[in-house]
This record gives sequence, structure tokens and C-alpha cells, in this order.
Amino acid sequence: MYKHLIRPILFLLQPETVHHLIVNLLKIGFKIPGIGFLTRIFFSVKDKRLKRTFLGMDFENPIGFAAGFDKNAEVFNQFANFGFSFIEIGTVTPKPQPGNPRPRSFRIPKDSGLINRMGFNNKGVDCAVKQLKRKHQVIVGGNIGKNTNTSNEDALNDYVYCFNQLYHSVDYFVVNLSCPNIKDLRKLQDKDSTITILNKLTELRRSKEIYKPILLKISPDLTDNQLDDVVETFNITGIDGVVATNTTVSR
Repeated sequence: MYKHLIRPILFLLQPETVHHLIVNLLKIGFKIPGIGFLTRIFFSVKDKRLKRTFLGMDFENPIGFAAGFDKNAEVFNQFANFGFSFIEIGTVTPKPQPGNPRPRSFRIPKDSGLINRMGFNNKGVDCAVKQLKRKHQVIVGGNIGKNTNTSNEDALNDYVYCFNQLYHSVDYFVVNLSCPNIKDLRKLQDKDSTITILNKLTELRRSKEIYKPILLKISPDLTDNQLDDVVETFNITGIDGVVATNTTVSR
């Protein structure tokens, strides 16, 4: 039904339009009594063999929803009904920003692919915090970045602000230094810049009452030498893991 009816209709619209349409449908649809229950019956699988304990968190299964869709933490609970064990919101930045000029998302039907040039479009971290005041039905991760207009020299302040604002609202953090759609962001992937940012965040974490895992999101385009730097950075900073991978610049 999806392949022969729904998808051809959706493909008449721009990808970003479809994205907003789905978000709004989820918001409206799950207000109808019983929809959440029925969705869980059809899509959720409860099996103790699927359970995982990772970074001190207990996951119902190993399948989650990566950052990039629920940028503003609007539908994380709705998506939980489809069987995901965790939802990652963001990337969020300190201030709201529109992202890159449209159009910025393009389908490649022949390759079943999508080109993404969104550019951290989001309503700002304070909006996400407000949304996350709702009770979580699922483990929630916070993916944090810097504003496009923030220079790399001042980027640390943006990451610190997002980290502090989100700390009591999410279960773990992903530090995004590798998105290719933000001007000069990937320059922060150099070893010294990465260590500076991650050391500051782990230092801040030590002042908190509750321990929240911190992960670094890396690019799929790193060289072998850069991957060696990632391993060394991991050991130096004491972060908890690596998210592989962000968007590639290659076709």
C-alpha cells in the first residue's frame, strides 16, 4: 500500500514539506483516544531477548531514531509508539535559526537516496527544553551544535549553553562537530578543538548530581589518521562513546 499508493502521493511534494506534514499528522493523530494503543499493538515488539543495557541505560531494543527528524522535540513520545527504544532530538543550537536557504533537501529516487543540506534549522534549545517537560515514554538523547553565525573561536560557549540547558531534560548527549552543512563546523573536528570542547563538557558533568553519557558524532569522511585522533580524543577526554556517522559530503 505504501509503495504503490502513499509514496507516489508523497513524492508529489517537496521532501521538507512531507517532513512538516508528518510531524503535524503525528501531533494531531495521537490526540485521538486509542491511536497510541493501536499503534503500539501493530508496531511495538516486546521481547526480553531484544533488551540492551548500554552506558548505564536500559533499552527495550537496539533500534532508535537518530537526530535530524524531531529537531525541536515535538513528537518524541509519538514516535515511541512505533517501537523505538530511544529518540534523539536536535540538532539544537542556543538560538533559533532558519538553516540554509531552500530548497535544501533533494530526493534521488534512482538510488533510493536523499541529499540533505538543512543546516541546523531549529527553534533553539530553550524551545526544546519546554517541549521536553512532557513525561518521556522513551529514552531521549540531546544532539547539540553551534549557531551558524557563531565563530569557531566562540563555539565552545554555544556547546556549553546547550549542554547546561538540556542537562535535566535528556538522558544522554551527542556533540555534533561533524555536520557538513554548517559553514566551517567540521574544522572543529581537529583534535585540539574537539578535546577542548569535550573536556569542558565532561568537566561540567562532574558538577552535576546525575551522570549523563556524552558521545561524539563523527563524519564518515574521516581519514585513517583522523580516526586515530578520534580514538585518542576518546581516551583523553573520558567521553562515553562515538556516534558513527554524520552526513557524508560524497555521493
